[in-house]
Amino acid sequence: MTSYKELGLVNTREMFKKAVDGGYAIPAFNFNTLEQMQAIIQAAVETKSPVIMQVSKGARNYANGTILRYMAQGAVEYAKELGCPNPQIVLHLDHGDTFELCKDCIDNGFSSVMIDGSSLPYEENIALTKKVVEYAHKYDVTVEAELGVLAGVEDEVASEVSHYTKPEEVIDFSTRSGCDSLAISIGTSHGAYKFTPEQCTRDPKTGKLVPPPLAFDILHEIEKKLPGFPIVLHGSSSVPQDEVDTINKYGGKLPDAVGIPEEQLREASKSAVCKINIDSDSRLAMTAAIRKHFVENPGHFDPRQYLKPARENMKKMYIHKIVDVLGSNDKL
Repeated sequence: MTSYKELGLVNTREMFKKAVDGGYAIPAFNFNTLEQMQAIIQAAVETKSPVIMQVSKGARNYANGTILRYMAQGAVEYAKELGCPNPQIVLHLDHGDTFELCKDCIDNGFSSVMIDGSSLPYEENIALTKKVVEYAHKYDVTVEAELGVLAGVEDEVASEVSHYTKPEEVIDFSTRSGCDSLAISIGTSHGAYKFTPEQCTRDPKTGKLVPPPLAFDILHEIEKKLPGFPIVLHGSSSVPQDEVDTINKYGGKLPDAVGIPEEQLREASKSAVCKINIDSDSRLAMTAAIRKHFVENPGHFDPRQYLKPARENMKKMYIHKIVDVLGSNDKL
């Protein structure tokens, strides 16, 4: 058993309370590689922002759970080395699908876990979430749950259609499950293809797809029923068109990739939404830089030559999200 406190990590409890009270959101950036982790920590330190480093089940299998534990400890020490004496870093499991997976993460240094029972019948979701909460809280680990289903595909998480969270269920669910935060469905979606062209309109000037607006009426109704309770938005990458254009220019093929407009995420950040998940934007920033580098430098084969600009491009994106979208800068 390795406690996250031994690694220098924190859980989300105080972090979320400050975010809700302060009208900003904590960035939750998914990572799979050393370069992503370095970029996340560099961005968080430079902006003086708390940060959540999160890994999916697939990312944990890819990177290895033991290595991740030491990467998280290294991230804390790296932040201190960069000049942040008291970093606020969470290691979070994204979309845990079983009690056993959540328990294994808790036993191996995660400070926060998500149990996603959203595809289960309502009572089964509550029962599974409660089981995880009871174990996690023994070790002061915080638990995120999900109510409602997001469409889209990301790692093992996939659904063809979304089911909006029902505001009338949130009090009962949060009370009976004991979860510390709640991921809701109000129109965000997983992956780089969050909406089909049929769901969007096209800008007559640019021809680009314009996605449908988020259901802020549902969010505000949930806020009324759970005042001050931490709300989470998944599937909140904006799929920046400049990165998509770069990928396509240098040999990629991402037609009609579309994400959540940043002005809507900015509005959500000022509400009870205190954690916003961003994954696809990092993947796009990394891929765009690597594709561009290979075309411009066909003789390069040292991974450091192309991973360095990839890391820089991700760092630039993370800083933009922290400062211009989520408002979590200067909160340490």
